[in-house]
Amino acid sequence: MMEGDLGLWAIPIAILGGAIRVSTPFIYVALGEMITERSGRINLGLEGVLVMGAMSGYGIAVETGSVWAGVLGAALVGLCLGLMHGALCSLSRVNDIAIGIAMMLFAIGLAYYLGKPYIQPPAPNLPDIPFGFWATNPQLKAALNVNILFLIGIALTAFLAWALRHTRAGLALRVVGDSTDAARAIGLRPLRIRIFATAFGGAMTGVGGAYLSLYYPGSWNENISSGQGLMAVALVIFARWNPWGCLGGALLFGGAGAIGPALQSVGFSQGYHLFYAAPYILTLAIMIATSSRNRRMTGAPAALSLTK
Repeated sequence: MMEGDLGLWAIPIAILGGAIRVSTPFIYVALGEMITERSGRINLGLEGVLVMGAMSGYGIAVETGSVWAGVLGAALVGLCLGLMHGALCSLSRVNDIAIGIAMMLFAIGLAYYLGKPYIQPPAPNLPDIPFGFWATNPQLKAALNVNILFLIGIALTAFLAWALRHTRAGLALRVVGDSTDAARAIGLRPLRIRIFATAFGGAMTGVGGAYLSLYYPGSWNENISSGQGLMAVALVIFARWNPWGCLGGALLFGGAGAIGPALQSVGFSQGYHLFYAAPYILTLAIMIATSSRNRRMTGAPAALSLTK
């Protein structure tokens, strides 16, 4: 083995690096949707918010020259889409699922229309931290380059896990998600809380979209999300509406998405592309497993339409 050649160890190292890169948008989208669903509402429009966040983040970064202005702009755009979704779902005789699909189509169409001028111009990239500075092997060094949004996502996971259990806002969210009548009885306003929760989920999804266009893969194009917004809904179910579960599930989905590129990087040229379907197969398996009538959806908010 030549010096610096990792041999077969290159596969798990590439999967590790890929899992970190691919999982980051899943972390933000899943945490945002977890908060939304904890309030008793589901948002199936996440795919549109993710695409709109990617476009707006990239466009703002191009125009301002500031990558963090792009991230903030994407969060604000996601927040506005979340507010719109939450307000529409608060109307009488309105179905959450139908509104989510309509919002997804609206946001994707708007992103495609407004994003045409930004397909070619380059934008600044989000910074990463070279935890592999000590390594001599370029594959290992690249795998240990960790984007700052990934680290912020871990910190945010810890904060949300604490806040849901130990703060008044977390208690109010859980009460609203479990029983609208009980929430009203203790003086809470369920509709307002659900609108805020949906807006928070939109803002988080916008940040996830900005990561896609400003870091990995690091450009704006109309097929950038590859269904990650919809997969995040399955991830939240898999995580049982738990922040740490969302983080673990995001890493699992990210690792599944990194298998194909990892095999390709070590010279597997036949059949490796089939592994690109791993995240979609995993999503399908989760949906089949959780749709069984004999399996109780442990941890699901009682007011969530998925449980009815």
